[in-house]
Amino acid sequence: MVNVRAPELPQNFTWINCDREAASEGDRPLSIKSLRGRIVIIDFWTKGCINCLHVIPDLKYLEQKYSEYLTIIGVHSAKFEHEQHPDSVRQAVWRYEITHPVIVDSDRYIWEQYAVRAWPTFVVINSQGYIVATVRGEGKREFLDNLVQQLIEESSGKKTVDGQSGKFTLEPNQTLRLSPLAFPSKVIACQQSNSLFIADTGHHRLVIASLDGETKAVIGTGSAGWVDGDLEIAQFCEPMGMVFNHEQQVIYVADTVNHLLRKIDLKTRQVSTLAGTGTQSRYLFPHGGKALETALNSPWDLVKIKDQLYITMAGSHQIWMMDLTEKTIQTLIGTGAEFCVNGSCDIAAFAQPSGITTNGDELFIADSETSSIRAVTLGNFPVVRTICGSGQLFGFGDVDGIGENVRLQHCLGVAYASGYLWVTDTYNHKLKRVNPTTGECQTMSGSGKAGLQDGIGKDVYFSEPSGLSYACNYLYIADSNNHAIRRINLN
Repeated sequence: MVNVRAPELPQNFTWINCDREAASEGDRPLSIKSLRGRIVIIDFWTKGCINCLHVIPDLKYLEQKYSEYLTIIGVHSAKFEHEQHPDSVRQAVWRYEITHPVIVDSDRYIWEQYAVRAWPTFVVINSQGYIVATVRGEGKREFLDNLVQQLIEESSGKKTVDGQSGKFTLEPNQTLRLSPLAFPSKVIACQQSNSLFIADTGHHRLVIASLDGETKAVIGTGSAGWVDGDLEIAQFCEPMGMVFNHEQQVIYVADTVNHLLRKIDLKTRQVSTLAGTGTQSRYLFPHGGKALETALNSPWDLVKIKDQLYITMAGSHQIWMMDLTEKTIQTLIGTGAEFCVNGSCDIAAFAQPSGITTNGDELFIADSETSSIRAVTLGNFPVVRTICGSGQLFGFGDVDGIGENVRLQHCLGVAYASGYLWVTDTYNHKLKRVNPTTGECQTMSGSGKAGLQDGIGKDVYFSEPSGLSYACNYLYIADSNNHAIRRINLN
């Protein structure tokens, strides 16, 4: 077996979470050489990839279990253009509470040095600086756990493992601490109740406000967890998509990182679990069963038609349906493959669907990883079509136009209003309008650069707008990285 030394890490790249305790200014960027004596796992990831997000709990588990022996370094190798910017990566580190050092690999230089070909990829380096394993994909916690334990046992006899170093001081996010919202991902506006329902995702809770922004109520403790019961004690973990039933005074919630659907009854002031087991499903093929016995995979957004909930299951690249009367849940359409394929159930495929809305006849989907807007016909034999966007995993940009000539960049939100689809073109920091029949796409608001500025048209600055909803001639937008809810008067 040939021993391969791990390529050195660039010192002049942007590093995040790398203020080492008792270290001098010049020692802050890490190097493979300086970590000799410790086991190292390098995590190659990108912030928009659901598979990369799924491994964050695994890395936290390993960090805590082997803190004396193990250093984890995240290498953020961008897919999308927006992901190349250091501030974009820094926001993701804050949002997902990543506590290990992260290096911004904008042009995928380190990616190439380590011959990486997929997100996520883990490179395991022993205490002598040699690569011992390269592992692709999610669901590798047990393998990595066993390997780290083996390397510790092999190294301890040689006295090469250094249990003293490896503690870091995290970069503080003062804005996040002081803000009443943290990375809000979705918002529902209801004219009948004069209410905004906000997924305060970074604070693991829901906030109810008036349409003018006055806070009415907060649901959840603000700590990540899975707890049913009274509104004050309930816990969520990065809740996102919601549906509000005004007549029943019920909110349905996609509790994304818990892999659950939750129900909030405002009359009884109780939170309950509607679907899911609390464990991520690893089964990608179409299936279903009793709602509380069927594991889910990162439910991201919801829409309700009669007694049916339709769900973008981002983790399995599918659209699911729950029958609220029968309390069953199943795949509606999507093979589980991560592609953009139109057609019937046996071939149709999505790529991390993240937003959903309807006009009653079709479901409209923001298919984020193909940067496309898709449609699913409702009925016994659903069929998928692409309304606009290239439909390619790497076909993104910022181009208005018609159909396949349109370029979006990791769109996360879509709402149907006044005969149009309104789209948060998230990584382009814009709001766009799409004709669902012709596929014509037009920029309506946003400069294309991240920032926070009100105004009209191109004078407006957003920062990763994610969800949106319509009421009273206004579009309400969850402007995630600005920790704000914005609104646009469509008149």
